[in-house]
Amino acid sequence: MKKIQTFTIYITLFSFMATAQDSLYLKKEFVYKGDTLLYRVLFPDNYNHDLTYPLVVFLHGSGECGNDNSKQLSHGGALFSNPQNRKKYPAIVIFPQCPSNDAWINIKDKDKGTFEFVDKKEPTKSLLLTKKLIDFYKKTEAVDNKRIYISGISLGGMGTYDLICRYPDFFAAAVPICGAVNVDRLKKVHKTAISIYHGGSDPIVSVEYARTAYNKLKANDTKIVQFFEFPGIGHDCWDTIFAQPDFIKWIFIQKK
Repeated sequence: MKKIQTFTIYITLFSFMATAQDSLYLKKEFVYKGDTLLYRVLFPDNYNHDLTYPLVVFLHGSGECGNDNSKQLSHGGALFSNPQNRKKYPAIVIFPQCPSNDAWINIKDKDKGTFEFVDKKEPTKSLLLTKKLIDFYKKTEAVDNKRIYISGISLGGMGTYDLICRYPDFFAAAVPICGAVNVDRLKKVHKTAISIYHGGSDPIVSVEYARTAYNKLKANDTKIVQFFEFPGIGHDCWDTIFAQPDFIKWIFIQKK
């Protein structure tokens, strides 16, 4: 009984801490040409407009789509609001939320973790709004233009790939996690530092996408590209990845 009580107290405390950390992210709305994007933003402690800070944008997976402006913090939110990380890596961090009737990219499911990519000239509405939001923060906040980073999990990993393909000279670093991409679109990506993560036993998004993307980027002479595959781990590999000691450090040392 004592063990059960101790475990319950631990879970309650963990949930309280996670909720407290989530509350550090301000709830915001971004409106562009009549369309609205919900997002949460975390500013550094003692935010100073006379300085400049890295800007991190994190794209959630399909399970966090909606309009509650909360679920998108489920995976990755606590990583950046962790007190130690905030002190060591002061940054502006944005978590946009894609509504349920849209997606970060246009795809059609095939089978065995594969997809048909419906590549279009324009990004989806939500991804376009995200890029416009980034541009807005560049103009209005203390953003270091040489240290703008994009990352995401699953569907958000696909959105990460899509953004660096559309804007190959814009981001200092990109971290797609268990995502997928039409690798032919990566041919223009040379200057962005890229770190790819994927579970080796992913049944939802085949790890072959990560392997092929890595090989394509290496063949393109992309400035910095690395790939981490985790054998025996499935699709929801992000907690394992966030726990890697150099995960967040690698992001913040990248610079254009």
